[in-house]
Amino acid sequence: MNEIDSLKAELAKLRSEKAAFQTQSKLLENFVALARSAEKEKMLPAMLQTTLNLSADLTGAEKGSLFLLSRNGVVTDSILTRSDTTPEQRSQLIGRVLDKGLAGWVRRNRQIGLITDTSNDDRWLDLPDQPYTVGSALAIPILRGDNLLGILTLLHAQPGHFDTESAELMQMTAAYIGSALENTRLYTKLDESYRSLAQAKAKIEAYSKALDEEMEKGKKIQRDFLPSQVPYLAGWDIAFYFHPAKQVSGDFYDAFSLPGDRLGLVIADVCDKGIGSALFMALFRSLIRVFSGQISLRGLSVPGSETDTEELTSIDLNQSLHAVALTNDYIAQEHGHEGMFATLFFGVLDPASGQLAYINGGHESLFVVNPSGVKTSLPSAGPVIGMMSGAKFKVQFTRLEPGDILIGYTDGVTEALSPENELFTKERFLKLLGQPAPSASGLIEQIKADLIKHVKNAPQFDDITMIALHRKP
Repeated sequence: MNEIDSLKAELAKLRSEKAAFQTQSKLLENFVALARSAEKEKMLPAMLQTTLNLSADLTGAEKGSLFLLSRNGVVTDSILTRSDTTPEQRSQLIGRVLDKGLAGWVRRNRQIGLITDTSNDDRWLDLPDQPYTVGSALAIPILRGDNLLGILTLLHAQPGHFDTESAELMQMTAAYIGSALENTRLYTKLDESYRSLAQAKAKIEAYSKALDEEMEKGKKIQRDFLPSQVPYLAGWDIAFYFHPAKQVSGDFYDAFSLPGDRLGLVIADVCDKGIGSALFMALFRSLIRVFSGQISLRGLSVPGSETDTEELTSIDLNQSLHAVALTNDYIAQEHGHEGMFATLFFGVLDPASGQLAYINGGHESLFVVNPSGVKTSLPSAGPVIGMMSGAKFKVQFTRLEPGDILIGYTDGVTEALSPENELFTKERFLKLLGQPAPSASGLIEQIKADLIKHVKNAPQFDDITMIALHRKP
């Protein structure tokens, strides 16, 4: 090759490189414009059409087609030369050209397919009812590494229109086309993922809002189960503190009037947390109230008692305190398969004498305090409620003297955690009981203030409930 031919070849190479670079720039500009557009779901078809148009401009092609392929060779997107085809016709056309046509040869060989004259090249497949004449064709594999992304086919009516120079130009451009198409496909998938995520987020938010509304209803219903005001007793005051760990709670407290001017006093902790324990809390609370009011339920009657009958009669407690046994049997018989139970303290107070008869079924000890500190404790003397039908519950007695305060709590108090995961502890609770308090509410506020100081901003893991009964001096 002489110097002039060498210069011509070098010039042709520079022209091809310039054309390829310009194509790359236009593809990039188009990608950015499409990415900024509002209709991102049309981005990939638009990019396919732009690629086909730029390739036609580079080579002078009159028509063309472009297939995008998945990793297993399935056509995922396409632009056909025939635009007026039904989906079924498109599928048949694509199948035929990828089987026996030039595009199929390129897919199998992963090489540029150049046909200068379609009339004498076996790789060309004349399709039935083809509305246009094809004299020459050029098919280019679009590769990213070893992955065949697609096949671009360019057509012209005249034989010899495409030559080696056209093939080299498109081979040089194919890498830029592949990069642009792959980026577009990935961006489209990413945008689809974002839109799907946004839709899913909207559904989750709507569901969450509806769930929150239902939980708020449940919270209100549960609050209504707790006493909004306590019975008035001359010479006595009662105070409560209730702070659930979740929107609904398994803890509950109650104070209600009983026959004979007695007062029923309850504090309990249903196992577990959340909806299930809240439902059982409502059931326990209702059963205690119903049975202590001398009403039977579903054939259950008041059983005998281990406690001395003469002593019980003296404060008229036969029916009321057996509510615990009845509640236990009902829960165990009807809901034993659920494995739900409660620790429960139920006391019946005679306000005139200060005598308190009580059953403590597996609950934390209650304490009687006076200005000198802890006077006595009322520990558990029976099983938890609801585990075993026929369980026996011992009735015990104490007397509250003027100035005494009875304080009960659930384990959410002593097991409250600080930000450093340190327990509030029973020792700290007892230390607070040693500090004189003027009233039931004053004692609860004293404990509550120290509890808040301990917990600070740490998450609450268990329900916190306290009840206090004060016999005024």
